[in-house]
Amino acid sequence: MKKLANKVAVITGASKGIGAGIAKSLAAEGASVVVNYSSAKEGADKVVADIISNGGKAIAVQGNVSKSADVARLFAETSKEFGAIDILVNNAGVYKFAPIEQLTEEEFHSQFDTNVLGLLLTTQGALKSFNENGGSIINIGSVASSIAPVGSSIYTATKGAVDAITHVLSKELGPKKIRVNSINPGMVETEGTHSAGFIGSDFQAETERTAPLGRIGQPEDIALVAVFLASEESRWLTGETLLAGGGVR
Repeated sequence: MKKLANKVAVITGASKGIGAGIAKSLAAEGASVVVNYSSAKEGADKVVADIISNGGKAIAVQGNVSKSADVARLFAETSKEFGAIDILVNNAGVYKFAPIEQLTEEEFHSQFDTNVLGLLLTTQGALKSFNENGGSIINIGSVASSIAPVGSSIYTATKGAVDAITHVLSKELGPKKIRVNSINPGMVETEGTHSAGFIGSDFQAETERTAPLGRIGQPEDIALVAVFLASEESRWLTGETLLAGGGVR
């Protein structure tokens, strides 16, 4: 029997990259999946089509996680299609590295609105949709909160907040039988890291040089950890931040 048979999962920011990888892997293990996206409809539709072509169940739902009305609609459409949820993956996130001299209010609010406020609003919205048996919330943090890369002051601050929120909500939601854990990836090859210029850069070379496993990650590497945290195999874990960076710390 598949690990997530008869489960329902909502994955935010799942039109590409790590989110898409998680959506496909949860579906492959039997979950009915909601692929949330903000603007990349074509990408989200492709993820849904891939899941369905492999015998899974999925729908795409547009919504900006930093807008409470969009979040409410996300869970209303989820409930209409699949009923109560068992799994929430807070994956939606943005990043931009720059020295402190280039910090702007706009960039601060852009990253904090999605990476922190969005996570909080989505979690709040999900609470009304979990079934009576509780479930699993998986936050996607970053190894940046541990290694603090140069030029990442805003991004690292958002991911430090994700670590803190994970710890707080694990205590707050434990009585509701909802586990809250975080996966903190290292550098992963995605559409985003390609477009940001990280792939093929000195940063990638240095990461590969210092990583004990000698490479950067792929979306599937993170997705496999997400399947574990979504399943009964991790039923005794909550409040954990799992570094998933090939040993980078």
